[in-house]
Amino acid sequence: MNLEQLRGFAEIAEIGHFTRAAERLHLAQPSLSRQISSLESEFGLELFHRVRGGVRLTTAGERLLPYARRMLADADAARDEMASLAGLKRGRIRLGATPTLCTSLVVEVLAEFRERYPEIEIEILERGSRSLITALVEGSLDLALIVTSVSSGAARAVLELESVLSERLVAVSAADRPDPFAGPGSAGRGPGSRHRGPVTLEQLSGVPIVQFPESYDLRSALDSAFRTEGVQPLIAVEGAEMDAALRFAERGVGVAVVPAMVAADRPDLRAAPLASEALARTISVARRADMAPSPASAAMQALIRDIADRLAAQSGSLGRYVTRMPSGG
Repeated sequence: MNLEQLRGFAEIAEIGHFTRAAERLHLAQPSLSRQISSLESEFGLELFHRVRGGVRLTTAGERLLPYARRMLADADAARDEMASLAGLKRGRIRLGATPTLCTSLVVEVLAEFRERYPEIEIEILERGSRSLITALVEGSLDLALIVTSVSSGAARAVLELESVLSERLVAVSAADRPDPFAGPGSAGRGPGSRHRGPVTLEQLSGVPIVQFPESYDLRSALDSAFRTEGVQPLIAVEGAEMDAALRFAERGVGVAVVPAMVAADRPDLRAAPLASEALARTISVARRADMAPSPASAAMQALIRDIADRLAAQSGSLGRYVTRMPSGG
């Protein structure tokens, strides 16, 4: 039994005539007759009585007709639903992102995505890159924005990664207070100046630092850099989440090290890039390599590329610390 047979059966039942039903279905009458004959053979029952001038349903045909109509309606509804998804008129996408990206890149992506596709439901999972990779592998996310330097070889075998941005780290402090890195011969400036020259890890270790939780990829990268440099940081506050760390830095509690995009457009913060260009991170879009993307996730990944291009091209003072990765990188 297939939908073509059921559609032919329902059409004949409505019209009461094989030839006219075949014309409406754009079929040759013998083809339609073979469909019904095959259906009757499968059930072992006659579905129509042949009468003068046409046909009428048998008892079996009358019992089958409501089922046939329901199945055909369900098939049409399924086609309509798939068409709506393909046209991005409805659907759902599960996006994961690290906390630092949720306060920068993701904000821009979601704002524009909602404008373009208001009927697509978005679910956000805010976690560290390692947790997001696990969620992708388990199938509980469609896409994730991660810091690729932390992804394992095993994860790379399962995931497809597209690098979109490279971002330097910057040390932020209160713009209305003296520069904590100012000293003899330094590039520091007084209160009110929002930007200054690069600072070294040795300079950074000499000022109070607002430290993120150990689960942050950024915390792991900075701890590793301090160990490599052989210096011990001076901790003012430990365990602060991103929003709290930025507020603490604005109030002069300590210096926070954050990605350049997070520090942009924050007038109460002074930003100083870290001198080591190695203290940068690559932001990538990750998805399961063995699963075709849905229309919604494909549209979001394309939009992420567009937003990444705009951020890398921005002319602001921190724009030069955010660069676009080559296509396919």
